[in-house]
Amino acid sequence: MDRTADPKSAAAAPAADRRGGRARVTALALGAVLAGPVVLAGAAPALARPAPVTASAAAAAATGGPSAPVAAGPASARCQAPFVPAYFWSGKIWRQAIASKPAPRDIILDVTGTGAGNSPEPHFQALVRRARARGIAVLGYSSTEYGRRPAAAVRADVRHYRSWYHVDGMFLDLVAGTARRLPYYRRLARYIRQDTTGSVIWLNPGVFPGRGYMSAGDVVMVFEGSYASYRHFRVPGWSRHYRAARFAHVIYAASRAQLSQAISLTRSKRAGQVFITGRSGAPGTNPYGGLPWYWAQEDTALTAGCPPATGTSGS
Repeated sequence: MDRTADPKSAAAAPAADRRGGRARVTALALGAVLAGPVVLAGAAPALARPAPVTASAAAAAATGGPSAPVAAGPASARCQAPFVPAYFWSGKIWRQAIASKPAPRDIILDVTGTGAGNSPEPHFQALVRRARARGIAVLGYSSTEYGRRPAAAVRADVRHYRSWYHVDGMFLDLVAGTARRLPYYRRLARYIRQDTTGSVIWLNPGVFPGRGYMSAGDVVMVFEGSYASYRHFRVPGWSRHYRAARFAHVIYAASRAQLSQAISLTRSKRAGQVFITGRSGAPGTNPYGGLPWYWAQEDTALTAGCPPATGTSGS
């Protein structure tokens, strides 16, 4: 990632870390190409939070079978959970995210741009402890390279994230989303849940995948793209058989003036987990280099009027 500077950040970040950042930005652009014309785009202490994914859905996914559809009422898309893709080194920005009121439900820990790396990073270990003490679920990042990365490498990431950082689940990036690759992801999901009971699994195809992927992930990131593209983003009818909390949307290149409308659109498109940033997703740039300038406003707006609830996205 493009690690944002603080006294211990960009200059101190390992060389492999910076290489991983460039790889992730390149992959982001590649993902938009591979996605083609589809929809035009790409156990922490409990806090009071919006509606979580149920344990029954997680258990069903662990068997590799379809998770039970959950009826979605009008309020389910209204109460949303902000999350943070922490694809940056900066401890200062991590601490800002952790101190948010309300706190984000989930933070994605990306150590190298590919996975957990070869050894633990004390810098991130301290930050993860701090986040989990606040009741934030931390997810370990692992790229699957559209199903082409050896499953053994992803399984190693799972073990290392759990052993070194005590994460609450895994975020699998660059997900193929095709029927042909679904068995690969189902096997990984079974392994993750067998490794740690109660682990939460996020999948990121960046578009709506085949419906079978709902059996592999607790949360599926179905949009990752610009605000301009998001306005034309279509939601398939089958998604209404699942609660909004099971779908994540990431919108970048949204100005402060566009934030209110962007949030309104996420509700109409039934996004339960949301991250919006003004940072650009242009080639060679990292839209996840830090929090958006309007983060406090976004965080408050997404959770306004929501009834209290407990647990994380995988509870």
